[in-house]
Amino acid sequence: MTMQRNRLKRRRGYVYRLAIAQAGVTLAGMLWGFIADGGDGVLSALKGALVAIIPQAMFVLRAGILNPRLGALQGAKRLLRAEMGKFGLTVALFTLLFVAAPPSNPAFFFSAYVAVVLTHWLGPWLLRRQRSTYRGN
Repeated sequence: MTMQRNRLKRRRGYVYRLAIAQAGVTLAGMLWGFIADGGDGVLSALKGALVAIIPQAMFVLRAGILNPRLGALQGAKRLLRAEMGKFGLTVALFTLLFVAAPPSNPAFFFSAYVAVVLTHWLGPWLLRRQRSTYRGN
């Protein structure tokens, strides 16, 4: 029982640290957009980051990553469904954004999108916790 709690605690910690890292990348992109292009750059970078963050948040919720009660087969099915939903939501957000409110500076939009997605891909390396080498006697 405590092993499940520890695993859940590690998963939650990873998800929270990754969200904080992605928020930091988003803020850095918005600052870069402000310095280079003013308000239009900030808004474009924010839109790009949100197109990356919203589907990922939906994935975490639907996949049951934070649910310790899922069995292996049930978890695998939920992961597949969540990934398909994430892909569909990403396509829908891109379409909706470019039809309804196109970014004024596509360079900042795509830069922020790619930076946030890469933060997710590099998360295990960027957010790795220090491991203790002490094993006890």
